[in-house]
Amino acid sequence: MINLSHNLTRLATSMKKKAVIYLHGFNSSPDSFKAQQTSVFFARYYPEITLVLPQIALTPYAAWQQIEQLTEQYQAYQLGFIGSSLGGFFASLLANKYNAPAVLINPAVEPHRLIDSLIGDYTNPYSGESHCVSLHHGQELEALQFEHLNCVEQFWILLQQGDETLDYRQALSCYNGARITVEPLGDHSFVGFNRYLNSIVGFLFKNSP
Repeated sequence: MINLSHNLTRLATSMKKKAVIYLHGFNSSPDSFKAQQTSVFFARYYPEITLVLPQIALTPYAAWQQIEQLTEQYQAYQLGFIGSSLGGFFASLLANKYNAPAVLINPAVEPHRLIDSLIGDYTNPYSGESHCVSLHHGQELEALQFEHLNCVEQFWILLQQGDETLDYRQALSCYNGARITVEPLGDHSFVGFNRYLNSIVGFLFKNSP
């Protein structure tokens, strides 16, 4: 009876449509190099999986409300998340809330602690939109900060030691127990990210037949 129940659950899961939500980093865009590599890859090799690439709102609370509402639209799907840098922070929140797997690329672990170095005016290199980072945004990020991960085994963390923006060792500590890949050299963009795309799909949907 137990095996039958388990098999029925797996069958029901396998019959669900699949979706991956990709969350870009700070001051980035769905038009970024990694996001476009991902888009082209899914279109060519996994057209049956819906890839969602939102342009994330500029302020933390607005961004969280936006992506939370977006994720609600895909509750009937088998979900997976990919998050880069600050997008990795948001992907962690979503994975925790929706009990879904996530792959994080050089993720921001406690982004509110970086706010002092980020205060100022910015222009998005893709959209041309201008915005200002203030101490208030750090307070918003701190209010969103997760205290623990419900199921760390559902995370795969991709890190490069040459990350010039974030200390990869913070992610090693935060995601202890997760699947972690650390490469020497590299940079914050994660050089050669596309090498992992097929494995990422396998990880996100590893319970599917």
